[in-house]
Amino acid sequence: MPHVQVIHRTEYAYGRPVMLTTHRLMLRPQDSHDLRLRDARLLVEPQAASTRWAHDVFGNSVCILEWPAGLRTRSLTITSRLELTHFPAGHATPRATLDPSAEHFPFAYAASELADLARLAEPHLPDPGHVVQAWARRFLAQDGTLAMLEAMNAAIHREFIYLSREEVGTQSPAETLRLGCGACRDFALLMMEAVRSLGLAARFVSGYVYDDSTGETRGGGATHAWCAVYLPGAGWVEYDPTNGLVAGEHLVRIAVTRTPEQAVPIGGGFLGNPQDFAGMRVEVLVRAGHELMPEPYGLTMPTQS
Repeated sequence: MPHVQVIHRTEYAYGRPVMLTTHRLMLRPQDSHDLRLRDARLLVEPQAASTRWAHDVFGNSVCILEWPAGLRTRSLTITSRLELTHFPAGHATPRATLDPSAEHFPFAYAASELADLARLAEPHLPDPGHVVQAWARRFLAQDGTLAMLEAMNAAIHREFIYLSREEVGTQSPAETLRLGCGACRDFALLMMEAVRSLGLAARFVSGYVYDDSTGETRGGGATHAWCAVYLPGAGWVEYDPTNGLVAGEHLVRIAVTRTPEQAVPIGGGFLGNPQDFAGMRVEVLVRAGHELMPEPYGLTMPTQS
């Protein structure tokens, strides 16, 4: 039951004073059987005039910030600090709870669930030449549904080169296959579209990864991305193809969406000329352990309800 602390700091700089538009944050997880939120704090500079909380269509916690009319600033800093207890499901749990009808692929979702899963089980992106589907079908020879998904997850981890990429957007799965490399969100989308091509429901997951002490975990220092596949009985089983992790080990889930574009941690803009934007810096610190991390930059952050 790791005690996990997260500090996520984003800084925007502008060449001259600009007016900030409404910003939308997805930085706070939901309490669940595998995640207990102990403390969540948010510091925004300059201070927002209005801070509102809501749940999006997927049930994610969303914070909406608005600034005083006429306020102009040359910087914006958003710092989120989380303390939580993580109860990872463990690699064996999906096998223990998987419905016998889904042990071997192919299988069909129950009619009572299909109505809610149908859109998530359809490919969302073009697949020229059916290359993504052909790649997915190479794993059908595995003995059982879980073995098939684990082999696919492991193949991405083993065969593709991980590249941290700051550019906005996600590569198409076909492009990731062609290039043989990508960022964590590219690998998550590849696995999502691969299993969707086989008729399985998949979702995009955004959050954080904390090191398992091996020093080999990839995706730290920023937000991380992986995917979840729905399996009868086992429910939403999480797969991290970037690190080859299964069932949520070392993964702190913040947002779950249908597409990567719906899981942007911080979204917003400013009123001014495009050239007024001078840059952005993101720092993410994640630590497992009870020793408190220092307040970033000496700042004390008030609790946001």
